[in-house]
Amino acid sequence: MSIVILVLTAIFIIHLFFSTKYMIVDDILKIRSGFIYKKDLEIKKILSISKSSTLISSPAASFDRIEIKYGQFSSVVISPKDKISLIEELIKINPDIKNQISLKN
Repeated sequence: MSIVILVLTAIFIIHLFFSTKYMIVDDILKIRSGFIYKKDLEIKKILSISKSSTLISSPAASFDRIEIKYGQFSSVVISPKDKISLIEELIKINPDIKNQISLKN
């Protein structure tokens, strides 16, 4: 029985890892992580983007993370494969975003 639980847990974690996505659709950053986490964030409400080394639970499949702050006290931590391209696209839509990450490769 414990092997079944272990296998199911592993399948669940692998599913979350491979289904975590970040998409820009119109003026919305869509954040998806499996069937558990779904967030649509208005890009015009993003205040800042910075590096993050936090280990808090988040829709981030790696430890190379960025934190997106929006609203007065809200933030989300994500780990897109191509951080620079994502940040550039966000800034094109909302040039008021305070970017604290170097866009040089």
